[in-house]
Amino acid sequence: MNFRQVLLGVPLASALAFPAAAGAARVIVVDREPPPPRVADAPPPRHGYVWAPGYWRWHGHRHVWVNGHWVRERRGHHWVADRWDRDGNRWRYAPGHWEREGG
Repeated sequence: MNFRQVLLGVPLASALAFPAAAGAARVIVVDREPPPPRVADAPPPRHGYVWAPGYWRWHGHRHVWVNGHWVRERRGHHWVADRWDRDGNRWRYAPGHWEREGG
């Protein structure tokens, strides 16, 4: 195999190793209910940003708390916080995201 064949093979090998598209969301469903959200006051408003509250993230075999953080504002949209929804006897993670106002 020559150098050119190696270089041409790298993108193909990468695509096969990582088949999910970069923008594709990973679905997380677990059998363990997340603990109750931690109670914390949101900081004072910050111009051009919205506060995304903390949430429980699934990390391998357990829930791990992620502190709240600022997210740059998107005009005409509102922030929907990360959350866990019951799905029968399991829990499905819904990541935080922007939704268009009125939609």
